[in-house]
Amino acid sequence: MRRRFAALLFFAACTLCWPMVSRAAPQSSSHKKPQAQPSDPIPRSDSDQQSTSDVGDNESSSKQTQIDISPPKDDAAAHPGSDISDVTEMHSWNPHKAEKNIEVGEFYLKRKNYHAAEGRFREALEYKPGDAIATYRLAEVLDAQGQDAEAIKDYQEYLKIPSSGKFSPEAKKALERLEQKSSAQKK
Repeated sequence: MRRRFAALLFFAACTLCWPMVSRAAPQSSSHKKPQAQPSDPIPRSDSDQQSTSDVGDNESSSKQTQIDISPPKDDAAAHPGSDISDVTEMHSWNPHKAEKNIEVGEFYLKRKNYHAAEGRFREALEYKPGDAIATYRLAEVLDAQGQDAEAIKDYQEYLKIPSSGKFSPEAKKALERLEQKSSAQKK
């Protein structure tokens, strides 16, 4: 019992005294680091040491290297219909989001929620323009909603897509039916 108490007492004394001993321990002269004193000035980087008169002249380095991004003079003539000045938001190419939107749109289409399905197929075409499945499904939804003119346009667009073999027979039948319907309404 005495040994345990003595060991605990020795351990406690070492624990309390160790921080004082480690601070007082001498360091070898080769490993000494200069320590900052409270009265030392704050170290500054090279850019901080510029005079204040220089800062007003060169606020940003990008002003010195401006690049002209305006279109060439003959661009409008060479590319008619390419004016995108009214674009407020652009989506980046993202086939994964497009695929997910198609999947959700097909879910809504099966449940005959045509308005929700139309929104999903349109969003899929924003992320992946010219997607065959999204174009066909959008035409299907528009056809079901009675928007014949836009459905005809989308069916025709679908048939122009090179990989449009999956729903080609259905698209052709629907296109013929809608064209006959629109020509009968004109008479």
